Amino acid sequence: MTYSLPAHADGVHITVEELLPYRQHTSKWLPPAKSLWSQLLGQHQSRQLGRGMDFAEVRQYQPGDDIRAIDWRVTARTGKPHTKLFTEEREKPVILYIDLSSSMQFGSTAMFKAVQAAHMASLLSWLAIAEKDRIGAVIDTGSQVVEIKPTSRQKGPLQIIAQVAQLQEQALTKAGEAAYDSMQQGMLALNRLCPKGSDIVLISDFVRYQDELKPLFNQLHRRNRIRLIHIYDPLEQGQTLFRGTELVSDQKQARWLNFSLNSTRNGIKKAFESHQEKLELLCQSMKMEYHSLSSEGPLLQQLAG
Repeated sequence: MTYSLPAHADGVHITVEELLPYRQHTSKWLPPAKSLWSQLLGQHQSRQLGRGMDFAEVRQYQPGDDIRAIDWRVTARTGKPHTKLFTEEREKPVILYIDLSSSMQFGSTAMFKAVQAAHMASLLSWLAIAEKDRIGAVIDTGSQVVEIKPTSRQKGPLQIIAQVAQLQEQALTKAGEAAYDSMQQGMLALNRLCPKGSDIVLISDFVRYQDELKPLFNQLHRRNRIRLIHIYDPLEQGQTLFRGTELVSDQKQARWLNFSLNSTRNGIKKAFESHQEKLELLCQSMKMEYHSLSSEGPLLQQLAG
């Protein structure tokens, strides 16, 4: 598929002008429209579940109450039927983890993975505000972590967009410098920043994820709802038309790869699939949602396709 970049975008730098238009696209994923998360899963006709419900109290059962809401523990303890009452969830904190670290500063086709992460973050920010929620963020460049407290109305998305654009410029100028080789600092920031009951979305390639971080993930999971959006580049799946030899580096080691060999491209693909499986197993073990998104082309075109 042939893609064209959005207005004001070059695929490497990030500008406020290229992120602001997502404000006009949120209506596509508001009830009763399609769910954004279903779009990422490729289920284009899935039903939007709408907003959740918060537990309010337990009281004695009254005629007409939904029997599915009966609290069987209280009923057994008191000997009289009791039912749970709920109130509609009005406003919840939505916290984004936005990865702008060195591994995200890569793109073999349309854009860097960091740019796609920024576009996804902008869309989610405006969507949160459209749903009357508060939006905050933890932006991790690999060498610094910036925390933005959850804010309602336009101030939240605008602050996130401005910080992402500024920090991307810093990340590009500091490419190759020493940085954290783990997501630990970002995860610690999330645990500090997120109020109980937050909706947390991690947007990253998760190259810096390590098994030692599981306790921090579990700590977040116990109090909040977590979604992972795995950003990847087609080259990481072994997809490339290049058939020459190239020196590649992960900042720890460098080696020459011959892309004309099927074994080279298949080896890259298998490494990606192993990484993806590791993330999916992590999500399954903690009942977190896993989604993936390519940097191959603009976000809205991928969602529409």
